Parts: sequence; structure tokens; C-alpha cells
Amino acid sequence: MTKKGILITAVGVIVGLLAGYVYYTEIGCLSGTCPITSKPLNSTLYGGLLGGLLFSIFVPDKKKKKSE
Repeated sequence: MTKKGILITAVGVIVGLLAGYVYYTEIGCLSGTCPITSKPLNSTLYGGLLGGLLFSIFVPDKKKKKSE
């Protein structure tokens, strides 16, 4: 992966971490039975994972096809 790809994915992880924590504070789970949103650490890490995966879609391919 190139430096640009790593940077894009890292930005996605940071955005996801913030979004996961905001989701926990604003919506969350009051009963404590929700496996992801019952604790702030779970929600934040899950958001970071999803953010990294989502932003990695926008990483350009290193290989280019040659037109023959």
C-alpha cells in the first residue's frame, strides 16, 4: 500500500473512532444489553474499524492496465 493509501485509511479510522463515540453518547444503549453500544470502548473501536474499511474503498489501485 502506498503512503497515500495509508493516509486515507488512517483518516477513515479517526473519523470512524469519533463517529463511534458520538453514536455512543447520543444514542447508546441504556439497558446495557447491546453488545456494541453498551460500552464506549466497544462502540468507538467498532466505529474505527468501519471507518477504516469504508475509506479504504477510495484508495486508488497501484496497478494500471496497459491498453494494447
